Amino acid sequence: MDSFFILILITFSIMSLKFHGSDSQSIKSSHVLDLLIRDHTFSSLDKNFKTGIPQSVKLPPNLSGIKVDTVRFRCGSLTRYGAKLKEFHLGIGVTIHPCIERVMLIRQSIEYNNWSSIYYANYKDLSKYQLVSPIVGILAYNADEDSNSSSNPFQLGIEAGENLITIDFNNATSFNNKEEKGIKVNPLCASFEGNGRMTLAKTKPLATLVCVAKMHGHFGLVVESLQQEDDDFTKPIRLSRWKVAVGSTIGAALGAFLLGLLLVAMLVRVKKRSRMVQMERRAYEEEALQVSMVGHVRAPMAPGTRTTPTLEQHDYITQRAR
Repeated sequence: MDSFFILILITFSIMSLKFHGSDSQSIKSSHVLDLLIRDHTFSSLDKNFKTGIPQSVKLPPNLSGIKVDTVRFRCGSLTRYGAKLKEFHLGIGVTIHPCIERVMLIRQSIEYNNWSSIYYANYKDLSKYQLVSPIVGILAYNADEDSNSSSNPFQLGIEAGENLITIDFNNATSFNNKEEKGIKVNPLCASFEGNGRMTLAKTKPLATLVCVAKMHGHFGLVVESLQQEDDDFTKPIRLSRWKVAVGSTIGAALGAFLLGLLLVAMLVRVKKRSRMVQMERRAYEEEALQVSMVGHVRAPMAPGTRTTPTLEQHDYITQRAR
């Protein structure tokens, strides 16, 4: 009986893993991923969640590789004092709109090894670069008294004042300025906007691996893919089987056609040469035998080498006298 229950538990576990795996494969958009993180964050928080204290959020297995932290503020306090959440630092004067009373900040850290394919698919310009840091994001949602019971909390806008929003990647990546193929590689700050557009900027002056931003969004460090051109020459070109078959057939047919033309040209040349030899031989024979036409027949004709017969005079006189 116990073994029967164990078998049932194992079956449900396998079905659960398959379900999570299918969810992970079905996520094709970065916006959909943001919504999933938002919904799970709000559903997992305690109603007695204290204001101003950051809290880590545990995500389900199908979102492994993503770390989430959240904190709740009053809008006025956030504007007066700013805030710091992991690598994000919101300077004094930051505004949240529209905000009535409270705001919930959700910070994401997406490992580029596991989830970068979504951003490469959604941001075409990213294909020319290589991510060297996690993709971190900070988004704001309404967090009023009834927000915990709300099934669809709406997103708010974050705008920096004179003090910009800074993102410190020093603890988020092991990348450091280095030389590759004799060229010093300096990472660029990539900002992933909601319309599928990626903007690049240099890191903050006098600071290593620190980016600045004017509003909420997702950010990461990228370097130009220096091996892209080499890969174009070194990687093998893979063709499908039907393309190889069609190409081989066309090549064989073209080769047979050219070979046939060559054989025809050789036969015509041999035949023409044989005809020329025969004509030369016939011309030589005709010149030697002086062939002429007798009716419709060509017949050789001997040259006139015989002397013309002459009649004796006395025979002529005798015959005339008779």
